[in-house]
Amino acid sequence: MPAATSATPANATPDRAPRTPALRRRLTCMLYEGVLLFGVLMAASAIYLLARPLLQRYGLDRPYVDQAWMFVVLAVYFTWFWQRNGQTLAMQTWRIRLETAAGRPPRWPQALLRYMLAWLWLPPAAAMGHALGLTRGPFVGALAAGLLIWIALAWLDPRRQFLHDRLAGTRLTDLRPAAGPASRP
Repeated sequence: MPAATSATPANATPDRAPRTPALRRRLTCMLYEGVLLFGVLMAASAIYLLARPLLQRYGLDRPYVDQAWMFVVLAVYFTWFWQRNGQTLAMQTWRIRLETAAGRPPRWPQALLRYMLAWLWLPPAAAMGHALGLTRGPFVGALAAGLLIWIALAWLDPRRQFLHDRLAGTRLTDLRPAAGPASRP
């Protein structure tokens, strides 16, 4: 008879369930991720600019090709790190891990699904901005409002997970040791 498998996540002990990082920590991690992504996107832009004459030569330099390229670069960055160990560089620094319900890093399809779902805040906000005829600053304001609403939806979840995590079947966990009574002064 095969041994029973435990439903306890890999990083949790039987007496300690995985903890969700505080919203403030997750947002700070996202801000730090943005700083790191600046370098990634600069390198991707350099590659695109070097390839642009070749794209123009074959008529492939169409509107929004550069944005599609950046979207793909970000998808590769996030999904590669998430499926590898559940952490991007910023998540490693902030000791936050992405995992499945089984406590493991997501596989490629689930990581890619999470990446795509994480962009769902953008279309409703952009549609609202276009419907209202907003341009430039006010349009960016509508996008920011959409992002804030997306973030606020985490308060409706009992575990304070973002909507894209709930839909993708993933969760963010705090890897810091829990402060117990013995560690308090």
